[in-house]
Amino acid sequence: MNITDYILEEIKPLHLENSVKKAKKVFKNYPITHFPVVENNRLLGNFAEEDIQTIEEKENTLVIYGDLLHSFFADEKATVLELLKIFADNDTNIIPILNDVKEYMGYLDLRDVLDVFSTSPFMIDEGETLIVEKLINDYSMSQVTQIVESNNGKLLGLYISEKTHETVQITLKIISEEINEIMHTFRRYDYKIISIHENDIYLEDLKNRSEYLQKYLEM
Repeated sequence: MNITDYILEEIKPLHLENSVKKAKKVFKNYPITHFPVVENNRLLGNFAEEDIQTIEEKENTLVIYGDLLHSFFADEKATVLELLKIFADNDTNIIPILNDVKEYMGYLDLRDVLDVFSTSPFMIDEGETLIVEKLINDYSMSQVTQIVESNNGKLLGLYISEKTHETVQITLKIISEEINEIMHTFRRYDYKIISIHENDIYLEDLKNRSEYLQKYLEM
């Protein structure tokens, strides 16, 4: 993704000499959570709508409330995953973008970034989503990849989707006609299968054994 193709300049940034009244009007007119403040093409920070709305003195200038500025931005070479983390960490739906000399270029809208992510091969290619879990000190990404590929699977992508002090869960997107073989190998290497799969032979076998045992106990 070349994020410069998605940089917006529709909403002009605020300045510290602007009034609270103007800032409130901006937030009223646009569905944004934050708004960048710029001086001499340099980003000073971002005002949050919820902070601006609590200010009653509408004629005051924003410079009085500089301590309310939130500091976050991305550079023009940021990846989609880096952008998504900034959006999430700051609970925002816009991110100011700076060039390589830290000059303000414009902003990115969360909806545009999500649209790009949703059309990536990881999201749109047909495949099986597999979630595995293992002790945090025992898992290996290279081993996970090897297990998939040694069973003739094609790995579209993977990421750590959950982590505790003891375990880690890894979500994989796989193209394979032998998903049971892949799951069997993961179990052999002490990975727990978290996701539910309709034709999981291992679970079917456990179910059949349980039913047989239940019938035996009822005899």
